[in-house]
Amino acid sequence: MTQIICVANQKGGVGKTTTAINLAAAFAILTKRTLLVDCDPQANATTGVGVDKNTLKNTLYHGLIGQVPPTHLIVNTTIEHLHVIPSRMELIGFEVEMMSTPSRETLLKNLLTDLLDHYDYIILDCPPSLSLLTLNAMTAANSVLIPLQSEFYALEGLGQLIQTVKRIKRSFNPSLKIEGILLTMFDKRTNLSNQVAEDAEKFFKELIFKTKIPRNIKLGEAPSFGKPIFIYDPNSPGAKGYADLAKEILHK
Repeated sequence: MTQIICVANQKGGVGKTTTAINLAAAFAILTKRTLLVDCDPQANATTGVGVDKNTLKNTLYHGLIGQVPPTHLIVNTTIEHLHVIPSRMELIGFEVEMMSTPSRETLLKNLLTDLLDHYDYIILDCPPSLSLLTLNAMTAANSVLIPLQSEFYALEGLGQLIQTVKRIKRSFNPSLKIEGILLTMFDKRTNLSNQVAEDAEKFFKELIFKTKIPRNIKLGEAPSFGKPIFIYDPNSPGAKGYADLAKEILHK
C-alpha cells in the first residue's frame, strides 16, 4: 500500500525541503518507487532534484485545476525509482482561484488517486505556511513528518502545527497521523542542540525520531547544484542521516 508522507512546518528555514528531497531520494535508493510532489510555489524541491522550471510545460498547478491528468505531470530525475511532480510560481494562483471551489481541500488527494498503484512512497513538500496547499497535502497524506531545527525558539509554533494536524484529522482526514518529529541542523557539540533535543523528547516523547540530521554544509550546498545529497556527496554526514531516517521509517 502506498504511503503518502507530508513534510510540513509553518516556519521557514527548518530543513523542510531538504528533508523532502533527501528522504524521497533515500527511499528511491532503497529501490522503493518514490514520487516527490512539490506543493510549494517557490519550487525549491523541483530545482533541488535538478529539474529546470523554465523548460516545463505542465506543473502541479495544471493538475490541480484539472487541465492535465496526473500522469502527464511526472518528470524523471537522475535517481532511478525517483520521480517528481514539479511546481512553479503559478501555483500561487491556486490559493485564490480555488478558494470558493467545493471540496477544495481534496483536490490534491483526488489528483494522486490515479498514481497510488505506481508508487510505494509519495513525499509531499509543503509551503512554509498553513495555507490551502498545506491543507490539501495533509488531507491527501497518511502521515505528517515535522522537521524541527535544533535552534533557539525551535519549539515555538510546534504546538500550533500539531493542533492544526488534529483539526484536519477531525474534519477532513480521520486516518492522518504524525509520522514523527525530526530534529534537523543538530550539532551534538553544542549545549543548545542538546537542550532542544531534551525539551522535544520531554514534550513529545515517542514522536521524536531516533535519527537526528546533523548540521552539514554539504546539505546546504547540494540544492544549488540540483542534486540530492546522495548524488552530491554520498559520504557526507547529511547523506548518512537521511539514509538512517528512511530506514527508521521503513522499520516502523
